[in-house]
Amino acid sequence: MSEETDLVRHGYNELSYLYRGDEDDDGEYAPWLEELHSRLPPRASVLDLGCGCGVPVARSLAAAGHGVTGVDLSDVQIERARRLVPAATFVRGDATALDLPDASFDAVVCLYTLIHLPLERQPRLIERIAAWLRPSGLLLATAGWEPWTGTEDGWLGGATPMWWSHTDVATYRSWLREAGLEIISEEFIPEGDSGHALFWARKPGG
Repeated sequence: MSEETDLVRHGYNELSYLYRGDEDDDGEYAPWLEELHSRLPPRASVLDLGCGCGVPVARSLAAAGHGVTGVDLSDVQIERARRLVPAATFVRGDATALDLPDASFDAVVCLYTLIHLPLERQPRLIERIAAWLRPSGLLLATAGWEPWTGTEDGWLGGATPMWWSHTDVATYRSWLREAGLEIISEEFIPEGDSGHALFWARKPGG
């Protein structure tokens, strides 16, 4: 695990409850989850990369009867997820080191996760996501809009720093296409002085 990845893991261990409470609602995720539900087959198999405490993505999907596997770096987040969403399966691990069977998921959700990974590992993870998807499988992901790498001290008012790394939206667009995914839609999600790209992408076939 890189120094930066360990910083992210430690940060979410310390800031888990500041980032999201047990009873938080779906917030900005609500329309994305509603659309995802409408696109999924019944009892779909979904991989939630960077699942956090399981709220809201895994909770919403599991409640709808889907089979959810959540992965997160943070020990605290995974411990909470197992408690909050007992119907799902959660694994503490690095998304870039996962060894999963090809064509095993109907959808992969990757919200605010790519941007916490070392930039040089992100294209390979996108390639692996494409391999994990079944034909016609969906990817719902947020990525960077403008390039930036750095650390923020006192994030969320906590006492531990957080680290991010992302490139620009055009590069993410090209990485998705190079991985063999069709981009269904793309939009800008504002945050502070900048924001993120929200992608819906599909694996051809099926």
